[in-house]
Amino acid sequence: MSLSGREAYKAELAELACENDKILCIEADLGGKNHAFQQRHPDRFLNLGIAESAGIDMAAGLAEGGFIPFFSTFASFAALRSAESIKLAMGYMGKNIKIAAAYGGVSGGWFGTTHHCLEDIAVLQSFQNIRIACPHGEAETRKVIREAAASPDPYYIRLSRNEVFQSLDRAPEQSCREIIYQQKEIEHSHLCLISVGEQATELCKQMTEKDPSLLHAHLVYVDSISLRSYVKELKKVSDQFLVVEEHRGTGGTASYLSLLMPECKVYSHDCGDKWPSYGGDHADVLRYLGFGLEELKGQVAAIGGRNGI
Repeated sequence: MSLSGREAYKAELAELACENDKILCIEADLGGKNHAFQQRHPDRFLNLGIAESAGIDMAAGLAEGGFIPFFSTFASFAALRSAESIKLAMGYMGKNIKIAAAYGGVSGGWFGTTHHCLEDIAVLQSFQNIRIACPHGEAETRKVIREAAASPDPYYIRLSRNEVFQSLDRAPEQSCREIIYQQKEIEHSHLCLISVGEQATELCKQMTEKDPSLLHAHLVYVDSISLRSYVKELKKVSDQFLVVEEHRGTGGTASYLSLLMPECKVYSHDCGDKWPSYGGDHADVLRYLGFGLEELKGQVAAIGGRNGI
């Protein structure tokens, strides 16, 4: 049975810990009683409770001691409540800490505004030197966890909650740092959709099925270093881009790419400026924020999509 990204993270980390005794798992009271890592490696599992900033500080000390700590909590509490600790320990000092930030975007649904996070990528990008990954589906999440464990770089891995998706095809030897395209036969498109994260990737998959003239480029890593590395390749495939991302427009991936490619037109399909105060599941809250297929179709049509959309 396929796993959600959040569950895939736990399962993959537990597997990796069998091979590397330096891997630790730290949770901020959301591990659950059946946490895969806790069951298999109880001596390397730490539940710190609701103490997110202290968790990052503790992880910094463990990293200094040669361990590879993975710290998991809600994205809103990881990126925002712990921002100063992340800035200093991971951005400034470059400690080998990996954050697995579940409940990214508004995937918490009924948890409400305090638990939603549409600002995390903007915050983390501004700190520099932190790898930011937004995997889509189980296979891609597992691969990102493996890449994070093998890398000395600080990592912020944005995950959703319980939804299960099929990752786009990627060659076994291909890193998640590389762009993958849904339609490999298109060399140059009048408009290239860029997806970041699970919901966005699903929207772009549906959109290109309706309009095959569109190119869909899927990004996993969206930190500043990674985005700069994509520019040359992106310019070869189009001069118009529509970035689809479950995030605010301000400080999102489209915002950064527009700075890197001033000669190109870069648009954003994002969650707007409204507070996600509407009560409902993930899909309900996204609809309230205007993030969805119908809105995306309208935006593509306004930019110049084809095939009658």
